[in-house]
Amino acid sequence: MENFVVSARKYRPVTFDSVVGQSHITTTLRNAIKSNQLAQAFLFTGPRGVGKTTCARILAKTINCLDVSENTEPCNKCSSCKNFDQNASFNIHELDAASNNSVEDIRNLIDQVRFPPQDGKYKVYIIDEVHMLSQAAFNAFLKTLEEPPSYAIFILATTEKHKILPTILSRCQIFDFNRIQIKDMAQHLASIAAKEDISFEEEALELIALKADGGLRDALSMFDLNVTFSSDRKLSYKDVLENLHVLDYDYYLRMLDVLHDGDISQVLLILHEIISKGFDVHQFVVGLNEHFRNILVSKEPSTLEILELSETTKQKYIEQAKRISTSFLMSALSVGSNIDINFKSAKNQRLHVEIGLLKLSQINAVLNLAGLPDGEGQKKKLMEA
Repeated sequence: MENFVVSARKYRPVTFDSVVGQSHITTTLRNAIKSNQLAQAFLFTGPRGVGKTTCARILAKTINCLDVSENTEPCNKCSSCKNFDQNASFNIHELDAASNNSVEDIRNLIDQVRFPPQDGKYKVYIIDEVHMLSQAAFNAFLKTLEEPPSYAIFILATTEKHKILPTILSRCQIFDFNRIQIKDMAQHLASIAAKEDISFEEEALELIALKADGGLRDALSMFDLNVTFSSDRKLSYKDVLENLHVLDYDYYLRMLDVLHDGDISQVLLILHEIISKGFDVHQFVVGLNEHFRNILVSKEPSTLEILELSETTKQKYIEQAKRISTSFLMSALSVGSNIDINFKSAKNQRLHVEIGLLKLSQINAVLNLAGLPDGEGQKKKLMEA
């Protein structure tokens, strides 16, 4: 029986074409290789799990490939490619700066730089989490980075660019990696599910992508977890929702409807249901405020693209946005923000939230008393104030 390999390793990209959601990076790197205009120092920066180290390895492999293809992809057949896959390449050196951050570690690296490559054109040095290097280590590295041998290329990767010395930054070609979009991530998960013969609901994959917050590695870890959770190798939206302990957006849709209708009893019952399922009441408040904002954004087709939501969810938001007035949403955001701000200082936090929700449920009544049933009236009042 074969040992289980996590998806993040099994499906790690090995070519630029297979990198997800970073086309602006891969296109630039491929053009640089094709035109032979490679910088001698790169800095890959961005959130965790978006492909920085992966792109560094693909770049290192491609520039040393003995038979690189026309579209600047490694051939995966020559000795350089095979040695790289077997972690036996003498031309590729990886240093984890999180655990090798001293001057001595950098001096050892500098000593290696002095020797030209035994096979291939370049010696590539990938330094991961480079922001973890000590001040003295940065200073020791500076001269080599400024005047490296023609065969040496340095690829630095970090999640915290602001911690790197400006003198280091000025010597690097900087590539900013994006958070991966939900749509791209869900499509990638769908392709893996197809290869692994796993059936799925699209909403389930979109929920995993949403929860991953732009990090593909996190998404793949959650994907593996949910596949293990399911006995029949099927990813359903309901199971993923339960396994990841995510509060379903339907709760926010229901809560906003009853707040708009002024139905106090339903407001309290929905809140009780949420708390009884083990969800943090403060996180619910934060999520509800975000929901108010999302419904406001959904009122205009031009701003709808801002929302990182699945198409199914967007349609539900559009339908609710038609029923809720702009004036109600503006007032709700104001009251909801106050609930959030004062939450930690409240002695009885559940009561604090309940009082805030009751205030929200009376917004329409207050607006009607003030003769401001619509958004225009509210806007006029705000301008007068």
